[in-house]
Amino acid sequence: MNFDIADPALADLGRQRIAWADRNMPVLTSIRERFAKERPLDGVTVGACLHITTETANLLRTLKAGGATVVACASNPLSTQDDVAASLVRDEGIATFAVKGEDNDTYYRHLDAVLDEKPQITMDDGCDLVSRLHMSRPEQAAGVLAGTEETTTGVIRLRAMEAEGALRYPIVAVNDADTKHMFDNRYGTGQSTLDGIIRATNVLIAGKLVVIAGYGYCGKGVASRARGLGAQVIVTEVDPLRALEAVMDGFRVEPMEEAAREGDIFITVTGNRDVLRAEHFSAMRDGALLANSGHFDVEIDLRSLGQLAGGERRREVRPFVEEFLVPGPDGDRRVMVIAEGRLVNLSAAEGHPAAVMDMSFANQALTGEWAVANASSLEHRVYDVPREIDREIARLKLETMGVDIDRLTPAQEEYLSSWRVGT
Repeated sequence: MNFDIADPALADLGRQRIAWADRNMPVLTSIRERFAKERPLDGVTVGACLHITTETANLLRTLKAGGATVVACASNPLSTQDDVAASLVRDEGIATFAVKGEDNDTYYRHLDAVLDEKPQITMDDGCDLVSRLHMSRPEQAAGVLAGTEETTTGVIRLRAMEAEGALRYPIVAVNDADTKHMFDNRYGTGQSTLDGIIRATNVLIAGKLVVIAGYGYCGKGVASRARGLGAQVIVTEVDPLRALEAVMDGFRVEPMEEAAREGDIFITVTGNRDVLRAEHFSAMRDGALLANSGHFDVEIDLRSLGQLAGGERRREVRPFVEEFLVPGPDGDRRVMVIAEGRLVNLSAAEGHPAAVMDMSFANQALTGEWAVANASSLEHRVYDVPREIDREIARLKLETMGVDIDRLTPAQEEYLSSWRVGT
């Protein structure tokens, strides 16, 4: 078995941590038990480009239990947990190509290693694997049954491919399932983003002015958690509906040009590029902290920041924290970038809690099963997760939490399906 990991000796620790996460993923555990009996993925090779974390390991174990041959690589150079990668290789027999801190060339070599295995199902987080296949190996697309996509940025890229007629096989937007974006994006990103910032800096959030760029589900979660820790929060937005929602939720809304002069901590969660730019850096207060929780490291314009500071006016001041000295009207100002502007929650912390990833990865497992069963009838476009899968995951999650809900009476069901009863 081919693989590329940092240190095989870390496998014992990885196995222990994977088991800990598994305790908090009861929905995925129940799916794994059924998969082991029914083997719905027998004979299928799954190529997964996902964050190599304890939660992902339990998804990969589930796919393997279902009969799949699984090969995996990291979807971000800094998000890999090296002990998990070691355990996947040794204990699960899953070919894994992931090293925390790998350079750009290694990252793409690992993508190619997964594609070398000719996957019939792709599971992507950010669309890099799908993009690599389409641009470098288009002939392989004919052998792919379908794919899934885990995150907002990836879905944006895939819909652009579909609009251009470039998409060569069907993809299911797992990110858009209610049991994914309403919980993972909001509660998972909200907690893990602040966890990453605090671990990297040991900063006190209470009393700080936190500027959050973007008020989608991720931004809502970060804003809520920052306020819960005692921060004042400013939201910046380009969408008038989301900006209005932020105002109605009790947050200040300002353009970044104004917020840049006030903020202590800046967090980008937009899925777009150059959200924090040169004019913003020049206006920031001394000691401003910058973090990104969007998928790619393009939301903070680090090239412009480096040019403002100059090559010798930047240094690492803590692990995962780099200081840039930026000239200002009253002297140099220190601007601190956390985790190289990459996903702060996975680069400087452990990512989302297992309890919320339980639903996200249940979606991945069940959608993979659905895609294999229905591949012959699917077109080359982006699909939503089937509603029945989404609702079943919610039902299972409630069941594992010991929560019961009401059920419609026959009269209520009839009423909801009728148009004849009025005032």
